Amino acid sequence: MSVARFIADQRTGYRVPHTVTCLLLGVSMAWFYKWLSRATGPSAASGLHTPRDRRRDTIDRAVRVMFARKRGLHGSPRLAHDLRDDGWQVSEKTVAGSMRRQGLVARRIKRRNGLTKQDKTAPKFPDLVKRNFTAERPNARWVGDMTEIPTAAGKLYLATVIDLYSRRLLGAATSLHPDAELACAAIKMAVAARGGVDAVNGEGWREDESQRVIFHTDRGSTYTANSHTKLCRKLGVRQSMGRVGSCFDNAAAEAFFSSLEWEVLSLHDFENTRQAQAVVLDWCYGFYNQERRHSSAGMMSPINYENTAAPDREAA
Repeated sequence: MSVARFIADQRTGYRVPHTVTCLLLGVSMAWFYKWLSRATGPSAASGLHTPRDRRRDTIDRAVRVMFARKRGLHGSPRLAHDLRDDGWQVSEKTVAGSMRRQGLVARRIKRRNGLTKQDKTAPKFPDLVKRNFTAERPNARWVGDMTEIPTAAGKLYLATVIDLYSRRLLGAATSLHPDAELACAAIKMAVAARGGVDAVNGEGWREDESQRVIFHTDRGSTYTANSHTKLCRKLGVRQSMGRVGSCFDNAAAEAFFSSLEWEVLSLHDFENTRQAQAVVLDWCYGFYNQERRHSSAGMMSPINYENTAAPDREAA
């Protein structure tokens, strides 16, 4: 029992004036009154006796609200940036501690099976990226891949095209079949999202091959199929491919699917492909492009990164 609590109990239990008890114990009256105001004030009922306790509670509530706003998908590094943008002065360590106290976990790991099936008779394309998953400007280097999305009614397949400059998802095509037609649909969406062939490659791309966008994938048969390679030539896209059986040669595309699995697929049991398509595309275009912070884009979302960097490019 604390000295202050003993003094208070003597007063309430035995009617001994606190002035007498303080005098006998050599305790100042000011100290006792200060303790009494903390113990009986508005914060006492909730157990928040000190300014530190009250700040911790305030931060916990802010973290909880922001965590919900970000769909429970942002971990402490991204959540710290989110809170700072809202005016909070918090460190990543503080946010991590708050999430730990509240049991807030952003990711659940789940592995996927690869879809790559090589056609050994198809033409081979050189690796123009060589694991350098960066780009100095938009439409310099794109990466793509496919994944499967399980549902109770069968599988849905997703093909993507991502710009390495901002990590923006330009194309996200879905189908019931993981074929070349799906790969073609994704690349068409990407070109349309950037404003057409000339906007992607520049007006002189037919004479200067170096201006043409590089599209890097694995060596799957969907990307070496005649219909896909013919479309890429028509669109001025230079195909690039990593080695067989090496996920590191297409790590940027793999990283996107890891985020999709952790942040969407592990949280849902889809009843059918239509439901899966709606949820996945909402995450792709509504959250990933618009809100999800990326370490390769200055901890900004892809859209914000492109919009922020655009004035600098125009000035240059």
